[in-house]
Amino acid sequence: RGSYRAAEKLGEKAVKTRVSVLGEEHPGTLSSMANLAATYGNQGRWKEAEELEVRVMEMAKTVLEEEHPDMLTSINNLALTYWNQGRWKEAEELQVRVMEAMKNVLGEEHPGTLSSMANLAATYGNQGRWKEAEELQVRVVK
Repeated sequence: RGSYRAAEKLGEKAVKTRVSVLGEEHPGTLSSMANLAATYGNQGRWKEAEELEVRVMEMAKTVLEEEHPDMLTSINNLALTYWNQGRWKEAEELQVRVMEAMKNVLGEEHPGTLSSMANLAATYGNQGRWKEAEELQVRVVK
């Protein structure tokens, strides 16, 4: 628990410094904010993680294309936060967006695309949607 507190303090300091030096929408600032959100998530502080991830995603939208890797990472981070709370439908919506964008940008065989398919398959499984989960998993392992 202590190491998370230390990481949190460093993360907050990094965000504050980067905002003042680089501005709020700078990729470095957004990265620091995403790291801080992950620290909150690692502590089970989902509300704080979600609020910061939504903020990062909204700011990223103003400077990045929907299919930019950093944008997709932001969307995926928020999906993971929903997933960890059992908010399957919200996670699914975002995971579908990420998977489709990955397919468009990287192709269906790319490891990033396959990983996004596996994530979505797990979400389907958690909803009892076994057929859809299996179909995606089969595509992943081929």
